[in-house]
Amino acid sequence: MVPVVLYRDEALVLRTHKLGEADRIITFLTREHGKVRAVAKGVRRTSSRFGARLEPFMFVDVQLHVGRNLDIVTQAETVQPYARAIFADYGLYTAGAVMLETADRLVEAEREPSVQQFWLLAGALRALSEHAHAPGLVLDSYLLRALAVAGWAPTFSDCARCGEPGPHRAFSVAQGGTVCPRCRPPGSTAPAQETVDLLAALLSGDWAVADATDDRCRREANGIVAAYSQYHLERALRSLRMVDRTRPAAPASDLTGPTVTRPDDDGPAPSLAPSSATVAAAPSSISATEGALHGSHPNP
Repeated sequence: MVPVVLYRDEALVLRTHKLGEADRIITFLTREHGKVRAVAKGVRRTSSRFGARLEPFMFVDVQLHVGRNLDIVTQAETVQPYARAIFADYGLYTAGAVMLETADRLVEAEREPSVQQFWLLAGALRALSEHAHAPGLVLDSYLLRALAVAGWAPTFSDCARCGEPGPHRAFSVAQGGTVCPRCRPPGSTAPAQETVDLLAALLSGDWAVADATDDRCRREANGIVAAYSQYHLERALRSLRMVDRTRPAAPASDLTGPTVTRPDDDGPAPSLAPSSATVAAAPSSISATEGALHGSHPNP
């Protein structure tokens, strides 16, 4: 008799796919096992015990049964119901959808732990759900820091090519940040210094600086972050074009509030507050959005 192998982990729900008449395939980003795909049987029925807990944006404690091809969800408990606040607000929803899609792209291999990406996404979703800052700022900060963790940390001070001390006016997506006049390639942009300062603040988590910026700087920074993200991800983010950038900034507040901690944790959720460890780890839509979160899958 083959023994039943079960395991538990904390997980963020990235996306779901329909399977058959009542099941779903859930894509999780877990704390200890990286990206995991599992079948949630009967979850689309109204009588399901944990259907609402397995929606995108949810932070859950999940028990899984190791299967031949896909694992099977046997239990799910809510840790943080981020989906409740995010689904209720269009601006939060579209920003959060880009975060989930980005995390799914950056953590490509299944079952390879990516603890920093897990906690960074958890912190970003918490910041959105608490309305701590303008959704666009939280999104841009997440994108910059997630790319930094993945090894594509931009520089906003010294020249990205030769290292000449800055500040420099030109920014090159392909070179990885600001560049000096000698290294400036054709097609480089020349953002305002206030925009460069905002980008640096978003990368480091300096919210006092980020929250004080005006809409012009934020729009310019958003264009740079979008171009930088899609260049390094090597394809367009489908949900990015649906992001609502028209909302006014939220009042400034501190993001260093309560965090979810376990005795065996590698660390608490950074929630996009200043984190030298995150940056140091890197070397020197509605219809379109829903398509990125809720897909369809043929019967196996």
